Amino acid sequence: MIEELYNFFSNQYYILLYLLVWLVAVFRYRSYFDTPLKYFPIYLMYTFLTELLGYFISHHDDFQFFSDDRYSWHNVIIYNIYSVVTFLFFYYIYWRILKGDKHRNWVRYGACISMLAYVVSLFFQDPLHMNLYYADLIASIILLVNIALYAKEKMGEGTQLHSMKYNLMFWITLGLAVFHAIFPFLFLIAYEAPKVWAEYQLRQVLIVLILFMYGTFMLGFLISKRKAFR
Repeated sequence: MIEELYNFFSNQYYILLYLLVWLVAVFRYRSYFDTPLKYFPIYLMYTFLTELLGYFISHHDDFQFFSDDRYSWHNVIIYNIYSVVTFLFFYYIYWRILKGDKHRNWVRYGACISMLAYVVSLFFQDPLHMNLYYADLIASIILLVNIALYAKEKMGEGTQLHSMKYNLMFWITLGLAVFHAIFPFLFLIAYEAPKVWAEYQLRQVLIVLILFMYGTFMLGFLISKRKAFR
């Protein structure tokens, strides 16, 4: 098991960042425990454990879901579940943080459309063996709309960008916006144009996006102040 963990962290080094961000989030929990982000440490640990399980499914017989050797390494189902949980979690956060009733209703409608997209995808894609990347694309666009609504409200309040640097929600939003503006299109390329994915080493682009997003999360946890949260 120790050797497996060593191999895991050697090959998936960026996953250590999930654990590091979780540790920082727990350490700084008092600065946001009474905000809509109070469940964030649970989400971070869920992310880390999902990646850990995904690795062991791919590389360890005892964790594999399928007896057929052709599919024994397939772990995509846990990531499809993770995607649904992740989007619902962030929709919930923006639903809580937004102040305008109209905007909050839009978040609800967007969440329903997103979940419908996943249901419809089940008729065209096998979630046991393939990412539901079309649904991921729709869900990401809806999340970006939520982010735009949040930014609109902050600008409407006359909030200046420089005054947001101690606001944890600003850093969470920044990381999410950059990641979800690009990541779903990378998945589209991975499945629809795998030669392009391999030729241009787009997996490295995905890793950079992950590092950026979780880096902004960690920076936010480190420098944020409770009074600045909004």
